[in-house]
Order: sequence, then C-alpha cells, then structure tokens
Amino acid sequence: MGVSYRHAKRLKKRAEEFGLVGLAHGNRGQSPSNKISAEVRSEILDLSESKYRIFNDTHFTEELVKLGIEVSRETVRVLRREKGIAPKRKRKSRKHHKRRSRKTSEGLMILWDGSPHRWFGADVEECCLMASIDDATGKILAALFCPHECSWAYLELLRRVVDRHGVPCSVYQDKHTALKRNDSYWSLEEELADRQEPTQVGQALEEMGIEAIFANSPQAKGRVEKLFETLQDRLVAMLELEGIKDIAGGNAYLEDVYIDAFNEQFGVCAPSQHRWRRLHNSIDLDKICSFRYSAKVANDNAIRFCGLIFDIEPGPGGRSYAGCVADLRQLLDGSWRVYYDNKVIATLSSTELGEPFKAKRRRKYRGGIDSCEWVYLAHRKKIEPDGQAPARRPTTSLRRDPGKPYQATKIA
Repeated sequence: MGVSYRHAKRLKKRAEEFGLVGLAHGNRGQSPSNKISAEVRSEILDLSESKYRIFNDTHFTEELVKLGIEVSRETVRVLRREKGIAPKRKRKSRKHHKRRSRKTSEGLMILWDGSPHRWFGADVEECCLMASIDDATGKILAALFCPHECSWAYLELLRRVVDRHGVPCSVYQDKHTALKRNDSYWSLEEELADRQEPTQVGQALEEMGIEAIFANSPQAKGRVEKLFETLQDRLVAMLELEGIKDIAGGNAYLEDVYIDAFNEQFGVCAPSQHRWRRLHNSIDLDKICSFRYSAKVANDNAIRFCGLIFDIEPGPGGRSYAGCVADLRQLLDGSWRVYYDNKVIATLSSTELGEPFKAKRRRKYRGGIDSCEWVYLAHRKKIEPDGQAPARRPTTSLRRDPGKPYQATKIA
C-alpha cells in the first residue's frame, strides 16, 4: 500500500466505519483555503496586461501590495505564464568570474558609469543615465540624466557626491575618453615625466586626492553594471507609470523620490565607520569641478581664447597682467573665471559647454615649439546644465591651414 503500519490501521478503521468512502481524503472536492478568488485573479491579470505590462514578476508583486492585493511572487508568476505572458527577460548561464568582496567602510571606494538607453520609452530618443554608487553599501550616491556620457556629466556627478557625502578615497571606473586619455599627443613636459596629463575629470580627482582605478572589463566593475541592469528594468517601468517623458522631469523624480526609495530597499550596511573626507571651507568645489585651460594675457590686458575675449582689470596698485599666463576655468553652468595666483581677475557670462580635447598648438611665448594643450570647442551637440539642448548660436571652431598654427575662426 506504500503507507506506514500506523496509517494502515487508521485506514482499516475508517473502512469498517464508513466503507470504501472512508478511504477518500477529507478535503477531496473542496477548494484550498488559500486559493485566490476569481475576482482577484481577474484583477491581477487585467493590471498585468495594462498598467503594469512592462513590470517584471517581482516588481509587479511589490506594486500589487501597494494596491492592497497581497499575493506571493510565485502566484503572480504562475498566473502570468498560464495567461501566456512571457517573462521580461530570459535567464541564461553566465561565465564564471571571481567575486570581489565589498569594501569594509563607506567612502573607501565609489563606482560610477553612464548607461545609454531609452529611459523614457521606445517612442522617446535615447539619453544617458549617469550614476555613482558606494562599493560598501551599494547605495546610489548621485544620479542624473543627460544627453550623452561626457566630461561635464562626470564632473557634475563628482560635484554632487562630494557636496552631499564627502570626498571618497578612490573611484573605480572604465576607460572612457572623459576619464582616461587615449590620444597620442605628448608634450615635452609629459615626455620628461613619462606620464600624460590626466583628462579634465582626472585632474579634478587628483586635486582632491582621489585615487583613480581603471577596470579592464565590465565584469570588474560589476556592481555598477548590475545597478544599471536593475534600473533599466525597474526605473523605466516607474517612469512610464509616472508619465515622465523628458530629462528635466526624470532628474526631478530621481532627486525627490527614486534615489531614497532605492537605497532604502537595496542598500546594505557597512561593517566599519565611514571614511568620507571633508573639503576645507577655503576650497572652492566649483573651481575644482570645472574645465581647465591656459592662455596668455596680451599687451592690451585682454585674453583672446578660441574666439572669446576676456578683459582684465588692473590688479592691486594698478598692476598690469600683460605677459602673464592665466588659468581659465569654465564652470559647469557655462560661466567663465580667469585665475592668476589663485585669485579671480576676470569673469565672463555663460557660453556653450563642449567636450574639451587635446591638440598641438604652436605658442610664440614658448619659443615657437609645439605644445599639447586643452582646446575649447563648443560642439554642435551641446550640453546645458539642465540637460536640454540650447538654442543654436554662433560657435568657435579651430581650423588649420597646412604649415600654419591653429587659428580661431567663427563659423555659423
């Protein structure tokens, strides 16, 4: 019979009292006590095919709880598969990679990257989500939408992280051109030092004493890659649910709602005390997180730089700055400052923000030798601080005639 001796005695007693009917299970023909009603089943399937059609099984189950429908994730999965609703993405076996343990303290290492994707739906043009997370806790430190991954986006991300949390000890990153120079330009100073000058973002990291660690594969920075995998699933669904279709609305939603909710749900606690460092009050964070250029002050106390003119006022005691090499900074809002001996000697209103690049230029005040310097060029694909494309304006371009140094010329 395939039953124990004691149970066989129970069955014999039931057969003697009730006949063969007593051998049937007492719950035969009855519905389970935990079976969901037909109304709830119909409501779940209707929501799954309409409002929450792009939500995965787990995310959809969480949203049902908010609506007062408490069912298990497995129940949702079974109902969806019976209805013919396929899973959002298929699981596949992955190659083996050795797991790197998390850092023991918050602030020891952060990871950042950009993810191009159609974040606002298939009918909206692709944009990029920039995000930074802490390695020890997995919490999002800062995030923003922008047209594409660039130096401005990384500097803005760095400024937000330092302003809200502090200075991290190191940053784990890929070899994007905004983070690591991949050009073949070497100045005489760089050849003597056997080291290329860092990118604009790299210079900001060095100035704050942040170690830059470059990953050799996407798997090496797998935690931030996993973050984007999760966000491309959950965040896209929430943006559609909220009806958000533009960068400005997406950034407001990230700051006001999503980042805190994500950290509360997915963040973990670090075993040791945090290691964030605070910048001294005398350090100007806006100056550090800016684009850096250099130019010489002409005899008329004006700087002409790539089509821009900076008029320099007299210094203390009527001092003239003619012949001095000044430090030009374009802030992340597009405005300009001119520094000499760490003091502001001139300013200029906002202009277009473009990706700086390294180029060889012949400088008379350097003995006529070619030097490798950062050049300002406002690209046609411009980036404004609010992430919106500005109105088209005249820009400055660098054109070169054979055998002549670079000249700044205006183009429409």
